[in-house]
Amino acid sequence: MLGDLRQLLEVTPVHATTHSYRDAIVEENALGKATASTRLESWKKLRALYGLDPRITVFRCLRKLWEESPAGRPLLALLLACTRDPILRSSARVILESREGELVGPQDFAKVTAEIAPDRFSPTNLKAIGNRLCSSWTQSGHLTGGKVRTRTHPAVSPEAGVYALLLGRLTGIRGQLLFTSFWAELLDPPPETLYRLAAVAAQRGWIDFRRAGAVMEVRFPKLLTREEQEAVGEPN
Repeated sequence: MLGDLRQLLEVTPVHATTHSYRDAIVEENALGKATASTRLESWKKLRALYGLDPRITVFRCLRKLWEESPAGRPLLALLLACTRDPILRSSARVILESREGELVGPQDFAKVTAEIAPDRFSPTNLKAIGNRLCSSWTQSGHLTGGKVRTRTHPAVSPEAGVYALLLGRLTGIRGQLLFTSFWAELLDPPPETLYRLAAVAAQRGWIDFRRAGAVMEVRFPKLLTREEQEAVGEPN
């Protein structure tokens, strides 16, 4: 789905409405689908996985960061999808428990899915889910290879670093713990790398970041609305 998301955001403005995204896919065929039914199905899948609505905080913030640099887009998409797809989010266990260079395949993701949702999926569906999940983690840069995939470390941009910190903050995490949250772990860097990326993001004006030894403060006044800042307990 990453390719479709890239194509859609390329032809729509930053402040597009959810109706604009739907029209681009269904009416204007921005994704180049062959039939009306496949256009509608593409809209439903993209909407379910990414939200495609500026009223949804995590999508609106992704859209802002998406425009900054193409390098961060695969991880931005992966992080957003993990907030919305519980199966994809649970499959992160395969990634986080594997070592660099270790073989990882669709069967590993199918096994985890069967464990977290016993008796929910048939063997055929589990195989399809395993293939989809393996593709998603390859697109994000956590896996590399063709038929045989191996664990690797994705390239982490400042945009992806900011987004992981933001997702942690939206779940109630503060300060230094933001750099070791589940969302930060998905980026797969050492903590010091995230500190450096946060400093770069602060220089670019995306966040407020202060660090004095082990004491850290991260705020998001340029990404969150006043109401959202109040909701997470940040001063305006």
